[in-house]
Amino acid sequence: MSAGDESSKEPREDSRIKFLVIATDCPEARLAAFFSGRRAKRTEARVVLLHVIEPPEFGHWATVAETMRAEAMEQAEAVLREFAAEVKAQSGEDPEEIIREGEVVDEIRKLIEEDPRIAFLFLGSSTEPSGPGPLVSALAHKPAYLGAREIPVVVVPGSVTREELRKLSG
Repeated sequence: MSAGDESSKEPREDSRIKFLVIATDCPEARLAAFFSGRRAKRTEARVVLLHVIEPPEFGHWATVAETMRAEAMEQAEAVLREFAAEVKAQSGEDPEEIIREGEVVDEIRKLIEEDPRIAFLFLGSSTEPSGPGPLVSALAHKPAYLGAREIPVVVVPGSVTREELRKLSG
């Protein structure tokens, strides 16, 4: 078998689709990461983890804002480490990790527009009586938030168990 034959069996990293997971510090987002990792392994896709740091409201207090920003960055890195470990445990490979600053919906839209390989958005849905969560609600009411390039959104209910997700992911 020649080297060319071997490489044709392996998916080329630059051609694989990506699953975008919004990494937030909540149980339903962890379930979305778990499920996306399992689906990525099954479909030979990559997982991209996005954590968005929203701007602090203390614009006129520069030192307070800078301290809050540094703390938010530390928390974002910790959340991404946890999510990356979950995705790797399920998919067998390290996900791409991205931290951005801005409004969550805007940063999701920008990333989808920038990376044409992002093919699915995975979100976790809250079990709280107040609703599925602000992001799921916003996208349900106005899907145009995702931008001009439409992609499927996979909403993972926060009430589903990991065992149920294992069965669903094949």
